[in-house]
Amino acid sequence: MSTTTKVQIDTKTFIRFWLVIIGFVAAGYLLVKASAGLLIIGCALFFALAIKPLVNKLANLFPSKSRNLPIAIAYIIVVGFICGFVAIVVPTIISETAKFASNLPNIIDGATNNLTFIDDIGESLHIQNFREETIKAVRDFSQGFVNLDNVGSTLTNSITAVGSALATIILALVLAFFMLTEGPRITKKFWNSLGNSRPTKKAEHVVARLSSTISTYVSSAITVALINACATMIAVFAISLILGLNPGLALPFGLITGVFSLIPMFGSFIGGAIVALLLGFSQVGAGVTFIIYTIVYLQIESNVISPKVQGKGMKLPALAILSAVTIGVYTFGLIGAIISIPIAGCIRVLIEEYSSDFMDDGKINGSDLVKKTKPAPKTEKTETKQLIAEG
Repeated sequence: MSTTTKVQIDTKTFIRFWLVIIGFVAAGYLLVKASAGLLIIGCALFFALAIKPLVNKLANLFPSKSRNLPIAIAYIIVVGFICGFVAIVVPTIISETAKFASNLPNIIDGATNNLTFIDDIGESLHIQNFREETIKAVRDFSQGFVNLDNVGSTLTNSITAVGSALATIILALVLAFFMLTEGPRITKKFWNSLGNSRPTKKAEHVVARLSSTISTYVSSAITVALINACATMIAVFAISLILGLNPGLALPFGLITGVFSLIPMFGSFIGGAIVALLLGFSQVGAGVTFIIYTIVYLQIESNVISPKVQGKGMKLPALAILSAVTIGVYTFGLIGAIISIPIAGCIRVLIEEYSSDFMDDGKINGSDLVKKTKPAPKTEKTETKQLIAEG
């Protein structure tokens, strides 16, 4: 014998259910559409927090209460460094690569001069003078690579992408400027409007810790990057003097390693490998020497420099750091790699702050904990008092 049950749903409940579903779908769609704008705002916020210590130090040098002048000076320093980096490093990379491309045919010719089996391989493939034809093809390629007309056409074809990227960077810088100038006043009004309740003070404290975490990490990372850049400049200058290279390569190569060292975990090695490759374009021995220097320096940086400068850092285990960097790289690329560890540090702060509330005052989520305590051992005095009370 089977029974059936009817469930009656009124019209209002049915409409509310579908309105909630539609609302979630619409919110997800809007987030996807606004992802690029949210990323720009997030980058602007990260940049504002990153240069906040510099702004505070500059503000202490000026008696005026206005922060506009210190912010403007900080902007000039940061933007000037970026422009100087591009102006110094990019021409050096192009010139060294073009020099290597122009010398590549001669290098191949000298390396294969006595290798007669190459022509034998060509004859088996029905290609006459295989070695000379290969060198000729490499020479044609190198001449086309270093041709300035091709470079100009490439830049012309890429002008739209460059303009779009430049507009995005300018927008992020403008947003960060307003965050630094108007952010403290808006934040203060926001917290005052919420009153002085305990949850408000707790939230304000947590936000201050998050800001301090990001600023501290960025400051220490920049310090380590500057040390790496200076060490690279000294090393490249010494290698250039010993092996007869251009000593002027020290500055751009130092900037390359310094900027790449801002990328967590693997950035210093990537920067060192790029510099070694560029040095190898001029002389193989110089590239090998710099690779050996990079390996030695990375050991010193990881065991001496970083612990001294960064202290305990984000207090994150290596697994958490590697996981954060991996997620950041595959989500936002190079930018994600740079901001992944500060975000992981902020997550750690949130877990520390709000997990401690579960056990505050012997309560979990507002429910009293039943604490089991052992009864105190009875003594002669307590037994006498108990007999008197019973009598």
